[in-house]
Amino acid sequence: MKNILILALSLLFLGNSQAQTQKNKNKKAMEKQTIYQFKVQDLSGKEFDFASLKGKKILMVNTASQCGLTPQYKELEALYKKYKSKNFVIVGFPANNFGAQEPGTNAEIATFCQKNFGVTFPMMSKISVKGKDIHKVYQFLTQKSKNGLKDSEVEWNFQKYLINEKGQLEKVISPQVLPTDASIVNWING
Repeated sequence: MKNILILALSLLFLGNSQAQTQKNKNKKAMEKQTIYQFKVQDLSGKEFDFASLKGKKILMVNTASQCGLTPQYKELEALYKKYKSKNFVIVGFPANNFGAQEPGTNAEIATFCQKNFGVTFPMMSKISVKGKDIHKVYQFLTQKSKNGLKDSEVEWNFQKYLINEKGQLEKVISPQVLPTDASIVNWING
């Protein structure tokens, strides 16, 4: 009888310990991560460390050179020039996930952006923003379990993600919303 009681208490203790361990894992998984954990390659192949942007507001956008929304590059560049001295940066991620509208190489994309829109904001190497091969940065942006805010799906080219000064996702903006829209400008100024 004594052995049965000891066994029962041991199983109860072990079960509670495992439940607490799982609870701690779940809590940690739901804690907001930040964009600062990521390092990526820019269009020229140099490492870009998001930790270098600490204290800045960041607008992240997936781009494409042959999209009906491609003229947004002009407004993105204007927004960047106007606010870059106010702790604001835009980071572009070319992606070929929608209608094969970004078929170019990194070098071709860089030339296109400079020649047609005078882009000076940081542009990263081409990545995938959805599907089986979704890049880790976009896993962070689209999965609540990683960003702590919400699940989302990249709808199309030029979807915007607003990251606050602490590196946390704050808002997701539809591709059709122009970069100069009041919702974005007010966020930058807020």
